[in-house]
Amino acid sequence: MGNRYVDGTALTIVIIGAINWLLIGLFRFDLVAFLFGDMSWLSRIVYAIVGICGLYLISFYMHLGDHEA
Repeated sequence: MGNRYVDGTALTIVIIGAINWLLIGLFRFDLVAFLFGDMSWLSRIVYAIVGICGLYLISFYMHLGDHEA
């Protein structure tokens, strides 16, 4: 149950990161930099958290094909 919360939180953070990349790709608008400053310590923490969550979600590949009955 607790792992499900971590999985959901990590997935939400990675989706937010993906939306940020979409904004960068389409409009050259970096929402993180806009909110927290261009490569400020706070924006670097946000980028690091998104990256860590992305690495954590690599573990989802191990669960591909698993089906709960």
